[in-house]
Amino acid sequence: MTRPDPAPAQDTTAGVVSRCLAAVADALVVAVIGLAVELAFAGLRLVVTGPPFHLPDLSLWLTGALGWAIAVLYLTMSWATTGGTLGNWLLGLRVTRRTGRLLGIPRALLRAVLCIALPVGLFWIPFSRRHASLQDIAVASAVHYHRF
Repeated sequence: MTRPDPAPAQDTTAGVVSRCLAAVADALVVAVIGLAVELAFAGLRLVVTGPPFHLPDLSLWLTGALGWAIAVLYLTMSWATTGGTLGNWLLGLRVTRRTGRLLGIPRALLRAVLCIALPVGLFWIPFSRRHASLQDIAVASAVHYHRF
């Protein structure tokens, strides 16, 4: 008895559910990174100015802007260097150009900005023949199931 070849599963384009689950995992990663940055800043302030220790009291717009910047940087660097974020890795997904090559920094940056600014672009996937989100169409990327 021979084992089935796992290669066809790697060529399957990811659907909306697995991509949304990966996005939720990535949002948690971004929140943890943001909290780590705040703790590091508070610790540095404690060392420089002395007690008491307290987290920075940032305005809502500054918190949003920093969260947006962390998310864009995290997504850009992950997609440009390895083809996947932690959420992608957990769900077995890989983000590449349509040719299969890594996105590169400019294309990954544009895709990250579009994903953060227009997350509902994922809901185009069920209507696309190649299961592409609006972000994928804009930057000529594809998300496939992949074993890392």
